[in-house]
Amino acid sequence: MSALLNQQLLFGLMGGLGMFLFGMKIMSEGLQKIAGDKMRKILAALTNNRLIGALVGIAVTAIIQSSSATTVMVVGFVNAGLLSLVQSIGVVLGANIGTTITAQLIAFKVTKFALPAIGLGAGLKLFSKNKKYVYIGEIILGFGLLFYGLSTMKYAFNPLKTSEEFRHLFLLVGDYKLLGVLIGALLTVIVQSSSATIGITLALASSGLISFEASVALILGENIGTTITANLAAIGTNLAARRTAFSHFLFNALGVLYMLILMPFFMKVVSSITPGNADFVIQTQAQASSFAAEIGDKPYIARHIANTHTLFNIINTIIFLPLIGVLAKLSTLLIRGEDDLDVLQVKFIDDRVLNTPPVAIGQARRETRRMAQIALEMVEETSQFLEDGDFKRLRSLEKKEELVDILQREILGFLVKLSQRSISTETSESLGSLMNMANDLERIGDHCENLWKLGIQKYERKITFSHMGESEVSNIAEKTCDFLQFVINAMDGEDKTIGAQAIKYEDEIDDLEENLRTNHIERLHTGECAVHPGLIFIDILHSYEKIGDHTYNFSEAVIGVK
Repeated sequence: MSALLNQQLLFGLMGGLGMFLFGMKIMSEGLQKIAGDKMRKILAALTNNRLIGALVGIAVTAIIQSSSATTVMVVGFVNAGLLSLVQSIGVVLGANIGTTITAQLIAFKVTKFALPAIGLGAGLKLFSKNKKYVYIGEIILGFGLLFYGLSTMKYAFNPLKTSEEFRHLFLLVGDYKLLGVLIGALLTVIVQSSSATIGITLALASSGLISFEASVALILGENIGTTITANLAAIGTNLAARRTAFSHFLFNALGVLYMLILMPFFMKVVSSITPGNADFVIQTQAQASSFAAEIGDKPYIARHIANTHTLFNIINTIIFLPLIGVLAKLSTLLIRGEDDLDVLQVKFIDDRVLNTPPVAIGQARRETRRMAQIALEMVEETSQFLEDGDFKRLRSLEKKEELVDILQREILGFLVKLSQRSISTETSESLGSLMNMANDLERIGDHCENLWKLGIQKYERKITFSHMGESEVSNIAEKTCDFLQFVINAMDGEDKTIGAQAIKYEDEIDDLEENLRTNHIERLHTGECAVHPGLIFIDILHSYEKIGDHTYNFSEAVIGVK
């Protein structure tokens, strides 16, 4: 081929693939923003029922338009302990079916509507003031870019019709199915998107460059290649997460193996349910070579390829759904070892879910809820230490303080990364509230540390409070714990009507601190208390009052006013 034709091929393929991938990304983000909390509710439906797990996998993948993204997200959930190995395999099986929706969409002959879709989508995204229409605009724009990119790739392949070298390569793919599987797998690993590789396959096949048989081999290879992404994402995760990713590779690879053996029969089944002859060619005008004269557009092959992709994954899911337990045992047998459990780490958040903002914000909320529970335990244990002076409690308190600091740092880092993604207004507002919650909870941990250090001084110097003083400390400690527990319960129930009760708690703690301090000053004047014990007593009251202040700030973030 001439340098000009080589340039046309290279530029067309690069630009077309770029538009295709960018269109997929924009469309996926728009769909996720429209779906919003529905994503979290879908995932909350997960049970040990493997059929429900598969349906969840189909639904989530249909929304985010990527089986790799769903599988990576599932790996993150397993790593966080939110899903068991058996549950996760069911979801991944469903994800394999969900991702075929993309191929079915791009098999429609709607390329001529690509430019109007880009214009309409861009108009809605840029000029609409209603957020819902902006998100719809993103979906339409992504849809248009996807099809325009596909059309560009198809046009870029035209020079190959005159190339004898590529003719022989494509004939090899048709004759040697394993070579086709290998090329499909490698291309998917390189592009990191099975949908994009299927788009390239559709463009090649529709241009008449490869046969239906060669297309099927490439499609089977793409199903293996797409599992590599999850296995790469599983590096550094716990054993269950690595086993989940390996299970994905295992059932796709086994599925490809038996499908290669049954390929002639499988192709007949696809042809029987799909209208038209896959390799029927609309002849183009005679071109430079005898090979070119035999090649033209294939109008029916796109739907045959899409149905091949869908049918393979449906058959594979039906076969392996009853065998999930066997897959789990096999992956456990092949990936051995025991997890090195470290308590001082995040449990629910994982960078692998950042590409799915509605789910990511839900996981950040769960991690913040965990942080709040640890802060409450710190307040309770600190109060117990002030009462009984049991120094054995200090080790536990120090670990909890260290964990709260780690959680604040990790949550804030995760939320900052999430804020840099394309997120909806609702997600952005939730993000700000969670940042405030994490900061206030960390400050509660700091004041607990101040309290137990005051307790250490009290017991090491053999300082005792009067019976009245001990009772007063116990009183404000109990009120503070009740307040924090009340706000955590409201967070669990997403109750935004707690404003009045939160103000009441805050006022009661402030009044209590002021009254107790006044009472103590009176006891100092009458000589009932010494000066040094008095200073520690007042500092303890002040620390509890500060915990109350930060708990009130926490309540405002739960309500959404901060």
